[in-house]
Amino acid sequence: MDPYEEKLKAFIHENQLQAEHLSFNQSCHSVTEAALAVHASAEDFVKNICLIAASGDLVVAIVKGEDRASPKRISDALGIPPPRLAKPEEILTLTGYPCGGTPSFGYPATVLIDPRVLEKEFVYSGGGSENALVKISTRELLRSSRGRIIQIRK
Repeated sequence: MDPYEEKLKAFIHENQLQAEHLSFNQSCHSVTEAALAVHASAEDFVKNICLIAASGDLVVAIVKGEDRASPKRISDALGIPPPRLAKPEEILTLTGYPCGGTPSFGYPATVLIDPRVLEKEFVYSGGGSENALVKISTRELLRSSRGRIIQIRK
């Protein structure tokens, strides 16, 4: 199994998270690909948008699969200049997971969760690699990410 997936599975186990790790033989990098893998709709997924604040700190905006994050709303919520999108190498360095497989939890970051995410009972999130997902309740997602609920979608 992929070492990043193993790392995430160990984190889930060690922290006794109520989450199911799913690994596939196909890409789950995009919401469309992920939806095909689990036979679900884009509404059942969250995207973890990794941003870098001017301070260099990681900010993760979690929005539903069909939504987009608003840098302006994130900026206003945190009282900082608008953060920029993280580069793939920065995502790996700061989260310990590659772009396209970044989970919603398991690393230090300021996490903001759009309230629309909580409309679902369960969602799928990054599973540590481009070929994996995590199915998790939104309640557990909120708890495990230590996220703040703030409207951040465009």
